[in-house]
Amino acid sequence: MASFSPFPAIFAPSTSFRRASFPTRPALHLKNRFSISCSYAGAGVSDDSRSATIDVVADIRSERVVVLGGSGFVGSAICKAAVSKGIEVISVSRSGRPTYPNAWVDQVTWISGDVFYVNWDEVLVGATAVVSTLGGVGSEEQMRRINGEANVVAVNAAKDYGIPKFILISVHDYNFPSFVLSSGYFTGKRKAESEVLSKYPNSGVVLRPAFIYGKRRVDGFEIPLDLVGEPLERILRATENFTKPLSSLPASDVLLAPPVSVDDVAFAVINAIKDDDIFGIFTIDQIKEAAEKARV
Repeated sequence: MASFSPFPAIFAPSTSFRRASFPTRPALHLKNRFSISCSYAGAGVSDDSRSATIDVVADIRSERVVVLGGSGFVGSAICKAAVSKGIEVISVSRSGRPTYPNAWVDQVTWISGDVFYVNWDEVLVGATAVVSTLGGVGSEEQMRRINGEANVVAVNAAKDYGIPKFILISVHDYNFPSFVLSSGYFTGKRKAESEVLSKYPNSGVVLRPAFIYGKRRVDGFEIPLDLVGEPLERILRATENFTKPLSSLPASDVLLAPPVSVDDVAFAVINAIKDDDIFGIFTIDQIKEAAEKARV
């Protein structure tokens, strides 16, 4: 199921916590450990019983990530970033495999399906994390279903299968008044957030970006949202010290919240996948910081 959001992704104050242990299925092996014993003798030193034995224990972590809505604008960026970091990726979306001929596309396992009817046995077994980009607009009922119920189904499936981490792409609230936030779009998103943080209190991650820009493909055409988003982000960040007094005004963030690069969102997800010690809600600035950490 492709993901799309008409609103810039905006994030509520996010807090970084130290992660406690979380339940995993006995059959799910996140790390392969092996022990190597070897003897070392320096040059000119005989290898005898006095030679020290060095015991080495190494942790090799093999990540296998399921991206819901992986063929969409944000989802495909996450898949691409994950592949670049050597992460095994499975995408589940209605449209299945994208049609554009990028090399990284061949390295993703594409599954065509609806989150409400997908066979989770074929998707979640062996996964180390689930990333959901599910969301959309429509009637009130449709928005509650796709933004809220679909994500709730995914969170509970992941929990049942013992997947240790769930990452949700949500949306910034833009300081909208309550009557706007009561719409199906936002109530659905917040319901999904609540489910993630409830079922994954020590390992769930919620990203709340504002307007996400990048090169977006729609019906075979590429829309260069970065031509507007990138300079606007630079301007707003350069003037944020002057505009902060306005941030308390209703809906002020519609104009003042810096747009977020789709690549920053993708690499913030990579950071969340790889760092077991972070969880909670990530704001726009924290998404930027997390992305930089993943790129290093």
